[in-house]
Amino acid sequence: MSPQSVSFKSLEDLRAACLDLPAGSDAAASAVARRQDTLTKPPGSLGRLETIAAWLGRWQGRDMPKLDAVKVFVFAGNHGVTAQGVSAYPSEVTVQMVANFAGGGAAINQLARIAGAKLDVIPLDLDHPTGDFTQVPAMDEKAFLAAVSAGYDAVTKDLDLVCFGEMGIGNTTPAAAISTALFGGSAEKWTGRGTGVDDAGLKRKVVAIEAGLKRHADSLSDPLKIAAALGGRELAAILGATLAARKNNVPVLLDGFVCTAAAAPLARLHPTGLAHTVAAHVSAEAGHRRLLEALGLPPLLDLGMRLGEGSGACLAVNIVRSALECHARMASFAEAGVSEK
Repeated sequence: MSPQSVSFKSLEDLRAACLDLPAGSDAAASAVARRQDTLTKPPGSLGRLETIAAWLGRWQGRDMPKLDAVKVFVFAGNHGVTAQGVSAYPSEVTVQMVANFAGGGAAINQLARIAGAKLDVIPLDLDHPTGDFTQVPAMDEKAFLAAVSAGYDAVTKDLDLVCFGEMGIGNTTPAAAISTALFGGSAEKWTGRGTGVDDAGLKRKVVAIEAGLKRHADSLSDPLKIAAALGGRELAAILGATLAARKNNVPVLLDGFVCTAAAAPLARLHPTGLAHTVAAHVSAEAGHRRLLEALGLPPLLDLGMRLGEGSGACLAVNIVRSALECHARMASFAEAGVSEK
């Protein structure tokens, strides 16, 4: 996050980038759909496996998509709002878990390996938590743009599919705050137990979010200012990475509540801002299902997970691989000598 690495010099630069998004290849998506209709199955009988193949084709620009280069990015950050007692774990766990990722001992290490995905863990200034948003903005413009740029610069054109995950003690609180600010309703309806807070901890989360919304009321009409005032470095990086994936025509599997909330400002800035994404799963965190519904993103999986780390996104990679194997390797009716109706 050095000055040389900052891709966006101002919020207006970032806003302009968010408003100028490629639409993918209609021709490739149509070619995939046409092939699907020739394969030895009733049309549409593979359900979302068929639409996943067309989605990949659109964003890769190929009638035969591929998954040779799949990468999982886990962005890590620390949060000043933990001073309000919103998490069951202390902030030092973020640093400890980053070390665990490096040692191969976390769930995401195992799931990435099984998915055939490379894991890239990117810690973001862990020694300096964001501001406590009940008192001050989580990030000023400079810090926010640096974090967005860190995510933006991580995603390259050579990738076939990316998964985004996060690690940050307390980060379901900013996720709920961002969701409330973007989509309305009471903070209570967006707020869950995160890592497992008790009833008193849940109440503290709601109170903190309400205080943050009140303090930063002047920012709530602007999705980018919301992300800066109420978010976190890892959430800002996921926003930047999701934007970079769109610019580079790389399809994205979104993970859980924090990841989805981090990317949500892009959808509020552009009507098709998240068209290149698929929701890998719906988590057990209270606000995630509500957020996916607000964004129009039906999840692939519902396994009661609430870990983060990109774990749900990684699990969905093999569903995507299955969709491509059927698309590429199934015989057509003519090839198999099977009569059509």
